[in-house]
Parts: sequence; structure tokens; C-alpha cells
Amino acid sequence: MRDTRPEHHSHYGLENHGLTNLNDVYWNLNTPALYEQIVKHGEGILVHLGPIVVRTGHHTGRSANDKFVVKEPSSDSQIWWGKVNRPITPEKFDQIHRRMMSQLQNQDVYVQDCFVGATPAHRLPVRIITQYAWHNLFARNMFLQAKPEELVKHVPEFTVIDAPKFHANPTIDGTNSETFIILNFAKRLVLIGGTSYAGEIKKSLFTVMNYLMPQKGVLPMHCSANTGPAGDTAIFFGLSGTGKTTLSADSSRTLIGDDEHGWDDKGIFNFEGGCYAKLINLSPTAEPEIYDTTRRFGTILENVTVNSRTRRIDLCDSSFTENTRGSYPISHIPNATREGRGGQPKNVIFLSADAFGVLPPVSKLTHAQAMYHFLSGYTAKVAGTERGVTEPSPNFSTCYGAPFMPLFPQRYAELLGQKLAKHNVDVWLINTGWSGGPYGVGSRMQIAFTRAMVHAVLDGQLKDVPMETEPFFGLQVPKQCPNVPSEVLNTRNTWANKSDYDAQAKKLAGMFVENFKQFADKAAPEILAAAPPGANK
Repeated sequence: MRDTRPEHHSHYGLENHGLTNLNDVYWNLNTPALYEQIVKHGEGILVHLGPIVVRTGHHTGRSANDKFVVKEPSSDSQIWWGKVNRPITPEKFDQIHRRMMSQLQNQDVYVQDCFVGATPAHRLPVRIITQYAWHNLFARNMFLQAKPEELVKHVPEFTVIDAPKFHANPTIDGTNSETFIILNFAKRLVLIGGTSYAGEIKKSLFTVMNYLMPQKGVLPMHCSANTGPAGDTAIFFGLSGTGKTTLSADSSRTLIGDDEHGWDDKGIFNFEGGCYAKLINLSPTAEPEIYDTTRRFGTILENVTVNSRTRRIDLCDSSFTENTRGSYPISHIPNATREGRGGQPKNVIFLSADAFGVLPPVSKLTHAQAMYHFLSGYTAKVAGTERGVTEPSPNFSTCYGAPFMPLFPQRYAELLGQKLAKHNVDVWLINTGWSGGPYGVGSRMQIAFTRAMVHAVLDGQLKDVPMETEPFFGLQVPKQCPNVPSEVLNTRNTWANKSDYDAQAKKLAGMFVENFKQFADKAAPEILAAAPPGANK
């Protein structure tokens, strides 16, 4: 084994993770050095203006059915077991680990020692060990880099071993397929195999933080966050495709982060050091800050189409997947803070892309309604995105991030409720989805209108405007909003057939009520009372 580790890097060796008899080990390579490795080994190609384009193979997104948590005494009673957190035995984990380490013998590996969590009080030292150089660059982009003097004594408290070329045997390993993402909280180790989708690295450590942070009274959140010129912080919760990254990357405000944060007694802090944005149909006019990152050295472009002659990319081509992605350090966003921290939030915004065309484009929630919608975590799938889906279908993902929540949802909801009350935070629901009818009939809300609503919320322009109560969900809807036509604000008025709207609204309200039954036995009376009243109309 040739160890390329410089003197100032950690001497906590890979044998501590079961890795021995390796070929070359590349420790904490910088971005240019990783570029050289990526191109040398044919993992990706350099394209116009400097990004690197890679392919993830047949896995172009997360493998939700292949994620497991080791069922062991130290964490067993705390885990929300079920469809999200599937159990696997310690024996199966050890079996996969041994074979995985055996396959990696005589191979090159890449190591990044870094941190998760931008505040010193809660940051987690981590180590990412990868087969691919481009996965190591992904880790370097996405997590917080350690200073040379910190690397000397860097001992990881959680380690990810990522080996896409290693495949499980479902018959003997107890997995669902050859792909696996397994978290072992006792051994503080994550194993990833059978998939080249780099997002699994990022989300596995988000899951780790979602397990560790509540034990310290910190609320972990699947959200973006930014601050205004006056230092006011805003949080944007939302599932993929709702506009979380787009709306937080605003040139008039300072970006804290685009996806994962913690909320402690001092305010908001980013878990990450980079961004992982969806790129399909990205607009240079509507989303200029993110668009510019696709023309920068250091950015990884996943499954983006490239003209082989000109080496220019086409962000509107979904030949490989709709889920084209860009990974880049947060420093690529010109108005992002390098500290990754902000004060206590004044506003929390829940984002939903409602394909039923029912939810108002902007509305204010009581704290009880906020808890109800947080536990619900609603957005929608649209017709045509999956085989057999011929009409909009609801997508309820509790806490706006169910796949990454190892603890019971009520644990996160209780922390949210405590922090909303303590800091007197206003909560808003913004629908970035459809108006004038459901998907296929109506049209999606213009980004310009949505941005105007967000600005009005954050600038305090909606605090004193007259409101009306939307009858199906009981939400307070402003009658006016700067730079938004008044007829847009009342969704029912945008439908040609009002009775069709009423039927659709009642239908969606009923879906909310049905989904919430899973929380009914543990939810407080005031939260249960915040259910959509329109389900019974």
C-alpha cells in the first residue's frame, strides 16, 4: 500500500475501519488533484468553462427501498421502525462489511476527513472513504473542510465507506437487492454499495445528524435558510421539486444553506459546506445564482447531457433522467455566508407543489396548523412522472423529509413547536404548484409571483394586510400582496368551474385527514383541531 497522506494529515488509519492491504490511498486531495484522478480513470469528462460531468448508471436517484438501519440495543428503542427505517441484524451488517473490505483490497481508495455542522458546539467529525475520485470530490464539495491544523488530530465520529462496485447478495445478506445503504449507530459506520448515485453519501450523514441532534435539544431540518440585510433569518421547508433551493438563493439575501440545517439556542446553522441542486430546465433569468454554478470549475454535473464535440451542456435535456443534479461548494454562490450560521428565524415557510391546484399560493398558519402541516409534509406527484399515474397523487413525507428521519416524527414536531413558541416565529405556507385547475388543466405558479410573495412575507408586508379564511384548510389568505395580481391569491377564483374546485379541495382535505391518522394517538388536541375542516363539507 502506498499511503499518499502528508505529514499534517490525520494518523488515525484506515485499519480502524477494517481496511487493509489497499493499493494507493489518496488522502484529502484538493479539487484540481481530484479532477486529475477523475479524468485519468475515465470517471467523468471536463466540459465548457470547467465543470466535470459524470454518469451515475442506472441509479439516477436515491434507492429508498435499499436503506437499512442495524437493529442493535443502543438505538433500538429510539428508531422509528417501518417502511422508512428497515431493520437489519448486526450479523448481516458484519457479513457485508467483511466481504466489502475484502473486495477493496489491492484497490485505490480516496479519503476526505471533514465535518458536518457549521457551529463548533455541534459539528461532527466524519470520514468519507470512496472507490471513485468523483465521489470524493462530491464529499469535498458537500461537507465542511477541515483546516490543516485540525486534520492532525482528526478522529472521525462517523465514517462512510462508499463502494459502488461491491454488490450485496440478497439471498444471504438480507437486503432487497444488490444495492444497500446501511447505518450502524453503534459502530458509527455507514456502508454504501451497488449504487453510484452520490446523493446517498450526503443523505446518509443527514440521517445520522437527524439521529444525534435531537439528543442535544437541536432540531435537525430538511430545509434551506437565508438572512436579510437586517439580519433576519428565514427557513424554507420543502420536498424535492418545491423550490427550496431556488427560493433561498436570492440575490437580495445571504444564503446560509440550501438543504440541511440545525436549529439550536443560538439560531440556525448549516450542516453542509455545499449545495446539491436540481438542474433540469434551470433558467439563467429565473435562477441566475444557481445557473452560474453550472459554468464553474469544481462543480460536478450528474447525468447532464453534453455535446461531445463542443463540450457544452444542455440543461433542458432529460435523456438520462429528470433528476439531473449539480454539486458545488457554497462559495460558488456569491451571496452565501462562509460561516454557515444565522440568528433565530423570524419566518418559517413551508413549500408545497400542489398538483391538485387547490392550496392558496400564500397563506399564514397558526402554530397548531404549523405542527399539523409539518407532520403531514405534503407535496404532490404529477401525472406522467410514473407509470400508471394518470392524475395528481399526494406525497406526504413527514417533517418534509421522512426518508431521512430515524426517530419518531413526533420527536421532531415537539422540538419545532417549542422553538416556534419560544421565538414567536411566523409560519407561512406557499404553494409553488398549480393554479386555475390541477396539473394538465391549470398552470404552474410563475416563479416571479412566488418570489414576490416570499419577499412580501420576509419584508413584513403581509403582517397588516386584510386576510380571509380559506374554508377547506382553514388557512388565512392575504387579500393583497405587492407585485402579485389579486385574482391569483384566491385559488378558487382562478378555476373556471367553482364546483370542480370545491370537489377537488374536499378530496385533498380528506387525504390530509386520512394520512394524519397515523399520528392521531400521540398528537396534542390543538394539533388535531388544526385538521382541514373542508374534509367534512
